[in-house]
Amino acid sequence: MITSSRTLETIAAAVEKHEWTSYRPYAEIPGPKPIPILGNTWRFIPYIGDFKIQSVDKVSKRLHERYGDIVKIENLLGRPDMVFVYDANEIERIFRQEDKMPHRPSMPSLNYYKHVLRKQFFEEDAGIIAVKVQQVMLQPRTAKMYVGSIEEASRSFLLRIESIKNLNDEVPDDFLNEIHKWSLESIARVALDVRLGCLENNANVETQELINAVTIFFKNVGVLELKIPFWRIFNTPTWKKYVNALDTIVRITSKYTDSALTNWKNTSNFTKELSLLERVLALEGNSKLATILALDLFLVGIDTTSNAVGSVLYQLAIHRDKQEIAYKEISNVLPPRDKPIEAMHLENLKYLKACIKETLRMYPVVIGNGRCMTKDTVISGYHVPKGVQVIFQHYVISNLDKYFPRSNEFYPERWLQDDGVRHAFASLPFGYGKRMCLGRRFAELEMIIVISKFSKDAPSDRQHSMHGCTKKFGKIIEQHITDFQLYLSVERTN
Repeated sequence: MITSSRTLETIAAAVEKHEWTSYRPYAEIPGPKPIPILGNTWRFIPYIGDFKIQSVDKVSKRLHERYGDIVKIENLLGRPDMVFVYDANEIERIFRQEDKMPHRPSMPSLNYYKHVLRKQFFEEDAGIIAVKVQQVMLQPRTAKMYVGSIEEASRSFLLRIESIKNLNDEVPDDFLNEIHKWSLESIARVALDVRLGCLENNANVETQELINAVTIFFKNVGVLELKIPFWRIFNTPTWKKYVNALDTIVRITSKYTDSALTNWKNTSNFTKELSLLERVLALEGNSKLATILALDLFLVGIDTTSNAVGSVLYQLAIHRDKQEIAYKEISNVLPPRDKPIEAMHLENLKYLKACIKETLRMYPVVIGNGRCMTKDTVISGYHVPKGVQVIFQHYVISNLDKYFPRSNEFYPERWLQDDGVRHAFASLPFGYGKRMCLGRRFAELEMIIVISKFSKDAPSDRQHSMHGCTKKFGKIIEQHITDFQLYLSVERTN
């Protein structure tokens, strides 16, 4: 495997050397033309521009259809140029050649919040934090240690569903919020070993306040990043909501984290499974680093995992044949309801995992993954200068027939076939390499467990129950996902 990887990197380096002998200038990269003063930012202005922030996925698809596999959006007020790449081969080459710790684009609004407004709290550089916790977060065996905690949260979620369904076996219109509660509960148990009680009728109001704040954050981040950045000059209403939401997230998560730290210092039980917070503390002995990690897990994990779970449930609900195959597999693999799920059971849920992969291929929660070029580069035959933000447009790529035949069909079986048709870099919902999603292993585990429990242990009729929970869900999911698709990388925030 190491030899194969080195061979690919050697080939990539040789290709790059050849390309430097013949390339086209940066100015010739196709893309929408800027206008004086406003550049391309005017395109995101309501009623005037032709790019809708609420439909950034459709904007990306339109750009690809019009300009091809590489598109430049230049002269954006307050941020570097962006180059969109829609070629899986180019993406693979860039990833394999990147530095030991590649530089991922930061969002100016979040960067300003962390390093100017609240610099006393956010002391450590995000890249340094990522390096320090990778060995804890990305090992599959680490995630498997929390199967019991995640199953317990999923069991509470099922009980919650039964309590909120109406006489027609349907859940309320705000069912996505209930999945947010499950996601928050799961993260708290894994990261802090804390039971928040989000899914109980008498849940602490702070838990809903935290969920609302995360939702507000994602609703406003695209506006701040792509519209004219008046927030740099004065406190706009959108900026105030954004800062208030982040302050709420910091305040509440810090409260939970401080409580968990106190319990850890005072505990005499050395036999219990350590939380992620405790593992980072044991590894680094740095409470601030552990606190910021927990904050990022709450900030990024609640919405992304919730929407992914909702999307998978929706796909299974509208594709009854696939649901039946998944149900039979789950029934054969998982133990009886009164027995705990173990990691070895989850290893054998191959079809369910394929359903999750297929859903994330068709509807990735994060539509792109970016890198900020640390040196001059050649991409698709064009010179791309240092400092340009290159965005790999996975949503469009993973829905192209040239990479996934019959790409508009929900076909989980494609992930169980070793026919060589799939391109390994055409669908990367969690990113790749040194800066891949730090929460990947836990998100995958959470999805597998909650969906398998829902399919197998739902007290009422399975198909009716699943249909009732997702009947009105398609539009809700679609509308909500667009609120944070511009959050280009799930793994960590800068």
